Amino acid sequence: MPAVTVADITILPRVIVEPTARARSVKSVTTAPQGFEGEGFPVRRAFAGVDMAKLDPFIHLDQMGEVEYAPGEPKGTPWHPHRGFETVTYIIDGIFDHKDNHGGGGTITNGDTQWMTAGAGILHIETPPEHLVMSGGLFHGFQLWVNLPAAKKWSKPAYQDLRASDVKLLASSDGGTLIRVIAGEVAGNVGPGSTQTPISIVHATLAPGAKLELPWNKNYNALIYTLNGHGTVGENKQPVHMGQLAVMGDGDILVIQADPTQESRSPDMDVLILGGEPIKEPVAWMGPFVMNTKAEVLKAFDDFQKGLLGTIPAADITGVHNTPNEVIEGN
Repeated sequence: MPAVTVADITILPRVIVEPTARARSVKSVTTAPQGFEGEGFPVRRAFAGVDMAKLDPFIHLDQMGEVEYAPGEPKGTPWHPHRGFETVTYIIDGIFDHKDNHGGGGTITNGDTQWMTAGAGILHIETPPEHLVMSGGLFHGFQLWVNLPAAKKWSKPAYQDLRASDVKLLASSDGGTLIRVIAGEVAGNVGPGSTQTPISIVHATLAPGAKLELPWNKNYNALIYTLNGHGTVGENKQPVHMGQLAVMGDGDILVIQADPTQESRSPDMDVLILGGEPIKEPVAWMGPFVMNTKAEVLKAFDDFQKGLLGTIPAADITGVHNTPNEVIEGN
């Protein structure tokens, strides 16, 4: 798992916690079911089975891969629309090309992130480059959907290209964890991602036996998703392993510890840590649109069909992906 690595972790700033800091307890642990996205690449639905109110301001999280593609197998998603939220695509291993109808896009690879604000409406496509399709190779990453408050759902679409070299790197107090701050602020250290909704996104790699005590904004919720390996979360040492999401309670710090022995295919424990200030607004979600009411979602589909979200080359139109049969509503 390359993402962003360092030759000598001891040169990085250490994250130190206050002695009186209160650790967050574990509210729930769920296991992500596996499925397929886009043209057929494998995903784990990390938020499946979790009350949307506990996820707020996040909507959806897919762990893409980890998969070793044979030549001709790499797949992506066709052109499709979005409105009302942001997509954050972070590549750990592999290469992905992105293009949207507002001029945003580029190629991202190990440790890079593409951050797209759909706002009032956008069309985009994500695919592996042709040379990767021909050669095959390892692919692993995630896509996160971040909700926008009603006041920002009609904002102008935007795109951020975040390079691996821009990610803020830190070390845990014991020197056993590499902390990558992708967005938001952790212990006074700010990541490169510019957020419309107050959130923090961290990718941490724990060496076997390492313990991470991470200060966390007490006004944010906290979600810990285990990308690979196994260990424990919380002061009570709740066991977790690959594909499991821990929803944490209130407190000042997050406690994560890797088991002393890991699997040979995953020598370290990797976790994705998410948190944000809940928006606390009604959510209506159907397929590629996340709005506040069912009427707004249906209007988004109508606007898309009328071409009001923009146009794409006719030869590339293959329909809309990930569209359930009913609108999902929550608070």
